[in-house]
Parts: sequence; C-alpha cells; structure tokens
Amino acid sequence: MQDLVEIRWHGRGGQGAVTAAKIFAEAALAEGKYIQAFPEYGPERMGAPIKAFDRLSNKPLSLHSQVYYPNVVVVIDPTLIQTANITEGLADDGLLIINSPKNPSEIRSELNLKSGKVYTVDATKISLEVLGRFMPNTPMLGALVKATGLVSVEKVLEEIRGKFAGKLKEELIQGNLNAVKRAFDEVKGE
Repeated sequence: MQDLVEIRWHGRGGQGAVTAAKIFAEAALAEGKYIQAFPEYGPERMGAPIKAFDRLSNKPLSLHSQVYYPNVVVVIDPTLIQTANITEGLADDGLLIINSPKNPSEIRSELNLKSGKVYTVDATKISLEVLGRFMPNTPMLGALVKATGLVSVEKVLEEIRGKFAGKLKEELIQGNLNAVKRAFDEVKGE
C-alpha cells in the first residue's frame, strides 16, 4: 500500500455510504493501518446526495480535511453519475467503482475517462436478490475490497458481523455477508 490512500464515496442519504466507509476503515484498522472515516452531509434528508470519506495509511495520519484528490471513488447510487461530478479530483491512475449493470468500458466511454481503472458491479441487483431490498452499500464494499486489495474480504466480513451482532437478525447479517461475497466475485474491471 502506498503511504496514503484516500477514498471518496458518493451515495444518497439512507443508502449506507457512511456505514460502508466506517466498516471499510475499521477493517483496515483491524489489519494494522491508520485510518479516518467521516461523512459530509448537505441537507440531512433521505435521498439527498452525500459523500463519505476514508483515509488509510501505514503511517500516522495528521491530515484532517475533506478528501479533494481521491485515489478511489465509489459510487453507490448510479443516478449520481448525471448529477454530481463524481470524477472531480480523481487521480490519473485512480480507481472508479460504480454500482451499474453496464460493463466498465461503457462507463469509461460515458464519462470520457482516458486513464485509471473502472470497475462495475450491479450492487442494486445483488441487494434486491440477496437482501430483498435496495441497500447497495454492502455489495459495494465487496467490490471495493476486490478492486483495491487494501483489506481482506475476511476482515470486512468480520467487521460487518461485529457491527450488527445483536442489532440485526442473524438472517439479515448473513444476507449482508453474502452480498459482500457475491459482489467480490462479480465485480468487473478494466
């Protein structure tokens, strides 16, 4: 891992972007990395666009600001492709991971991306089939783990189980674990 990796999540209120960012950071912390995870809210209402951020490093972090130049951008809600500047500040060699049934080359063309890597996974379909409702944040965690290799999928699964044990029914916890695993297997990249 390079000294500092910054991740920006795009989603809408209620889709779990903040929770996913925290789970990812906690998995990195459990693997010995230094971390930060924090949200940026606009109007606090369901469905409003939101951003969440992660910083991971092998060294202590002293930077305490929004992420302006992310190495990785994760887009939980594909409607934000048309309404938000999701690639703003993305490093030339950065990774873009989008919840979409489209293949990565279609997204690359649609966004006119000349460099970097693009990954897609149909997190909406996975969440509907596995969880029975639209909650694409956990499948996007699986895609992020596979695309970046920054943390192990096992550690993310442990963090999900630990975070929700006693709060959610076992069947729902298992559904989230299965959604992560399925997205990890189904993500496509170029």
